[in-house]
Amino acid sequence: MELGLSTYSYSWAVGTTGFPPARPLTEQDLLDRVRALGLKLLQIGDNLPLHTFAPGRLQALADRARQEGVRLEVGARGLNVVRVAEYAAIARQLDAQLLRIVIDEPAFHPSPDTVIGLLRECVPLLEGLTLGIENHDRFPAATIRLMIQTVGSDRIGVCLDSSNSLGAGEGIATVVSLLAPITVNLHLKDFVITRVPHLMGFTIEGRPAGQGMLDIGWLLNQFHDQPRCRTAVLELWPPPEARLEQTIAKEARWVEQSVSFLKPLFA
Repeated sequence: MELGLSTYSYSWAVGTTGFPPARPLTEQDLLDRVRALGLKLLQIGDNLPLHTFAPGRLQALADRARQEGVRLEVGARGLNVVRVAEYAAIARQLDAQLLRIVIDEPAFHPSPDTVIGLLRECVPLLEGLTLGIENHDRFPAATIRLMIQTVGSDRIGVCLDSSNSLGAGEGIATVVSLLAPITVNLHLKDFVITRVPHLMGFTIEGRPAGQGMLDIGWLLNQFHDQPRCRTAVLELWPPPEARLEQTIAKEARWVEQSVSFLKPLFA
């Protein structure tokens, strides 16, 4: 399995809703970070939407990645046939083999049966590609597994995020036990859960990899015998500081700390 960075390694610096950076991190900046950290993999998610790029910008990304030997993966939000076709074309232009997608959009929350129908329509679009459906809060792992197994295509699997399913009330052991055999990409996102001062509830916050509650060594061991999962990317949930520039600086430190921790586990 190969370790890489993601646009969600630098969510605050790329830009998140309501918190625009003075100078958002671009795909070229991200390639600089990949090179500086000694990695060769970059996953560009929906927070840097590739379908909005001008043709020249997209080609410049493809050219530089090829020249520097960086493998690209692409990501989108909103499962529909038009979006998958659009990103399949982008993936081919970028020599990307993986298209990771989040099913839901703000006004689109399809039922499992609708998802199964959409995925079946998408299968012919995926020649030479793998579509990774991310576990993203709403669907429990058993439902995700059922949807993908019902479609029954080796072009479709799971993009397994180590923390997202907390939003569906499930821990990582449950998620891995159900989804590891059909996982095609792993998102490494460490976290802590702490009780609030009044004791009635908990807060979930991100941490640099290796500094939270996620047993990353155990998690990676679960994929030693899972040949479909070939890549893992770092994602972070840094809590905001008083000023955005402080948050962005902390995020950058967390990336460096996380990669230093993770590299020996991938050696």
